[in-house]
Amino acid sequence: MPNPQSQAPLTGVRVVELGSMYAAPTAGRMLRDFGADVIKIEDPVHGDFARQWQPAHEGLAIGFSRLNSGKRSVGLDMRQQEGRTVARQLISKADVVIENFRPGRMEAWGLGYAELAADNPKIVMTRVSGFGQTGPYSERPGFGTVAETASGYAFLNGWPDTPPTAPPFGFADSIAGISAAFGTAMALFRREMAGQGSEVDVALYEPLMFILGDAVLNYTSTGTIMQRHGNASGAASPRGIYQAADGTWLSIAASNQSIALRLFEAMGRPDLKDDERFATNTARMANNDAMQQIVIDWVGSHPRSEALEILDKYEVVAAAVNDSKDVTEDPHFSERTLVELANTVLGPALMPGPILHMKDYAGPTYDGVPSVGQHTREILVDELGLTSEDVDSLASNGVVNAS
Repeated sequence: MPNPQSQAPLTGVRVVELGSMYAAPTAGRMLRDFGADVIKIEDPVHGDFARQWQPAHEGLAIGFSRLNSGKRSVGLDMRQQEGRTVARQLISKADVVIENFRPGRMEAWGLGYAELAADNPKIVMTRVSGFGQTGPYSERPGFGTVAETASGYAFLNGWPDTPPTAPPFGFADSIAGISAAFGTAMALFRREMAGQGSEVDVALYEPLMFILGDAVLNYTSTGTIMQRHGNASGAASPRGIYQAADGTWLSIAASNQSIALRLFEAMGRPDLKDDERFATNTARMANNDAMQQIVIDWVGSHPRSEALEILDKYEVVAAAVNDSKDVTEDPHFSERTLVELANTVLGPALMPGPILHMKDYAGPTYDGVPSVGQHTREILVDELGLTSEDVDSLASNGVVNAS
């Protein structure tokens, strides 16, 4: 039986990740998940700042572990010319370089796309920044929180009587990282077809703004500024999150007419089909408070498991509102989605695996989390042909961490 890893679609692709924190390392993980060899360059003393994030267990940051398992770490001081020289040599032998510095930094270091493409015409350079490489805001710093507000997301998230709300996790960063991996894959495909590399430019806010695109189109076509609707969508009714009789929660999305009619049957209210207030989505939206109250009352009269069983019988789109314990104990997620992060101080731990599945590729393993500079010596010796003495000299000058 063939080794599943041999079927990985990006086997043989080498990525140099000059990324820290969230978005660029997310892109690196996406590529590593499908077979790429990802060499992570990080500060030789402190490493990626994400190593200092909370929560952590026995000094190992949970978020860093999830995004960086399986990568190889090179501790390299990019502030020193010798460090930049080593980075350029590594990139010259790579297929992809991912970076998330503020626009202009790589050029100031002599590592812009023109310089890297001169060394390696087939290089794919994927760049992630707050506001992109072009435009009036390109030089501004940016993190996910800024992207979530600038894109319009925070304005639409929350309830009508609450302030705009940012998510409690790296939402914009994650979407930008996935988008960067998608752009990288497209650039690699183009390279195969045309024989040349390219530059991929991802702004943190743009993938999120794309998802929110209806709000912009609505305003520019009708002059209406979409507002916060809480758990409702503002587009279809009934939709929302409802509390069951046992105090737990579930979601229902009757987002098209056939599902809404099946929901009426599931609730024992077929009469609603003929009620002019609820017969169509337009009517239901006009009478949404009344529509929602009917669903609230019905869900609130059943324990969650019973309500979900009824909804499933009538093929109504619904699900439990899961916490992390629910997710890890769910047999569907255990079979399809969750993978083990092994050989760390976190113990036998589970986390979400790749974001999609491909036939004939079983997916990667996640074995250990690299320490800062764990692979410096082997990579500089094996890939660049430096001697062990060369590496020792660089280490003595603080250029590399070769511990």
